[in-house]
Amino acid sequence: MSEPLDVLRLRLTAWYAGTFATILALLGVGLFITIRNTPSHELDASLRDATAALSRAARLRETQVMGGAGQVQDAVDELRIPDRTLYLLDVAGATIRPDSAPLWVRDAARQLHHVDDSVTHRLGSIELSHPLDGGRTLRLHAEEFLLPSRNRMIAVAVADNAEVQVQYTSLIAAFGAAAAFALVLVLIGGRIVASKSMRPIERSMDHMRRFMADAAHELRTPITVLRSRAEVALSGTPSEVAYAAALQAIHGEAERLGRIVEDLLMLARADAGERPIAFHRVFLDDVTLDAADAAQALAQSKGVFIDIEEFQEAPVQGDAPLLRQLIMIILDNAVKYTPPAGRVRVRVCSHADRPTVVVQDTGRGIPDDQLPHVFERFYRGDPSRHRGDAGIDARGAGLGLSIALWIANAHRANIAITSEPNRGTTVSVDFPPAPPPTDS
Repeated sequence: MSEPLDVLRLRLTAWYAGTFATILALLGVGLFITIRNTPSHELDASLRDATAALSRAARLRETQVMGGAGQVQDAVDELRIPDRTLYLLDVAGATIRPDSAPLWVRDAARQLHHVDDSVTHRLGSIELSHPLDGGRTLRLHAEEFLLPSRNRMIAVAVADNAEVQVQYTSLIAAFGAAAAFALVLVLIGGRIVASKSMRPIERSMDHMRRFMADAAHELRTPITVLRSRAEVALSGTPSEVAYAAALQAIHGEAERLGRIVEDLLMLARADAGERPIAFHRVFLDDVTLDAADAAQALAQSKGVFIDIEEFQEAPVQGDAPLLRQLIMIILDNAVKYTPPAGRVRVRVCSHADRPTVVVQDTGRGIPDDQLPHVFERFYRGDPSRHRGDAGIDARGAGLGLSIALWIANAHRANIAITSEPNRGTTVSVDFPPAPPPTDS
């Protein structure tokens, strides 16, 4: 494989990986923002639930005992919430349960109970964080509630923010591992996709290189012959007869060279999609009959008979000049490779409701190992077939059947060749039926 294609494959893989990595980065930023706040919200919600549970337990305890605020302290002992520290304080910040509370907890309770002399105090809540040594943080939620005895108290729940950090870190680690694994898969998949994407390009480049090499080889032969003929004519004794013979030979090679160039130009335009095709309703039998009449001249020069057999009216949708060229190519090959006194039979019929043209000759046939290659460009098979029995040169550039195949494909037709060595070859082309004619 050439180095430019390898570089292109690597670039495609890098583009795939880079694009996916960019998507992962954007997704990671979004997830980072989301999961950064989610665990903290979940912790605050958990602390709110804990203070709500403590206030309910305190109210229930006072209702059962009816002994005043002093009895609600048992509510703290009754609740067991994992990883949560519960405090019960009065509105002045004094600890009721447990025996003591950190100063910052009591300050939080006092901040919560702000009393304005002219405003009736309403129940509220507060959330705050308290930093500790080592980078740790404690998170607090305090909520003021009213006992059945109308006394105000403050329920406080405290948790270590380390669990948030652990959860946050684990989520980031999980995402990072998943992203790395996905990126590896993308690199592998991108390599595979790039290789598959490059295969048509590689085939096209190989085909183009082969086509150019074959074209150069085919063009070199007639050009060499032209040069040689001209050199011989110029180097010999000047005479009218010698010049006429040389010019006649040059004319023949120039015609062959012109046909090769025309065929190459048609195939190049067909490959590039630059050969316009004008589809009209035409009759395949008329086009075939016209092509058979034109092939009679070559057939007569070889002593080959062209028999017009079954001819049914066969409307098709197609380009009449191209269809004529397709049939001419088939007839030309049939006549070239049929020995003198042989026959070429032509018929147009309808097979399975598909208009079909069939050309059958009594020539030498095509060996089975060559049949799969007859539509390849510049393929000419057995060199012994290049000269007919009558001595007429049947050489060609090997482009005729390639052009025929392109014309058939352009008309959504099927072209098939069957052959028996020394018994002849049959070529059939079946077309899709033409739509009914429209009233003009």
